[in-house]
Amino acid sequence: MNAIPALSTARLRLRAHTLADLDAHAAICADVEVMRYIGVGGPVGRDVAWRQLAFHLGQWALLGYGMWAVELRAERRLIGSVGFLNPEGWPGCELGWTLARNAWGQGYAFEAASAARSFGRDALGISQPISLIREANARSVQLAQRLGAVNTGPIEFLGGTALVFRHA
Repeated sequence: MNAIPALSTARLRLRAHTLADLDAHAAICADVEVMRYIGVGGPVGRDVAWRQLAFHLGQWALLGYGMWAVELRAERRLIGSVGFLNPEGWPGCELGWTLARNAWGQGYAFEAASAARSFGRDALGISQPISLIREANARSVQLAQRLGAVNTGPIEFLGGTALVFRHA
């Protein structure tokens, strides 16, 4: 497995997840509001949060891309994850993001997703990722639109309906 590349933006560092991230990641995953539209919807326990970290790292090993941990550069504090999801059975390579609620509304998701998408295109050959977003998730819909993604309609996904946003 090649090393997971680290990316830097003006305020953020995107890096490989580590076991030291588990407490912060588990707290993010336990937040009802954060997890409302993720997966099947709803918070998950520490055990599932641990498996998510393993999944994020495993995709890098198996596919050569995956999710990064997002931390504030100045504080070196984990605020979420951003990057690419493409497990077996997924409808395409997804550009996804999950940030702690106290990181919402500050432009971090846009900054991190923009950096991930650019690196995916330029270095990893991911030319047209999708973002799968529950229709009621207004914040993520707005972010996808701000990123320039186009809503190509709904699909049935993980027991519900998700909108498919295609990134140019």
